[in-house]
Amino acid sequence: MSDQPDNILLAYLRRLDEKLDRLIDDVGDLKLRVSGLEAEVGRLRIDIAGVNSRLDRLERRIDLLERRQDAVEAFHKA
Repeated sequence: MSDQPDNILLAYLRRLDEKLDRLIDDVGDLKLRVSGLEAEVGRLRIDIAGVNSRLDRLERRIDLLERRQDAVEAFHKA
């Protein structure tokens, strides 16, 4: 009878060890996925910065066109 409690304890410890191994694997997978997401967010930020730069250039061009139009209209009124 003294062997049976040891066997039960060993069985529980083995199951716990298996669960811990699966948990370690899952955490490792999650770390890889989070790293991938971080890299993608970095790429998206770069893309957004590029779009913002293009919008700034377009805004400057529109401002120039509006000033030219205002100058032409002022010239025709005079």
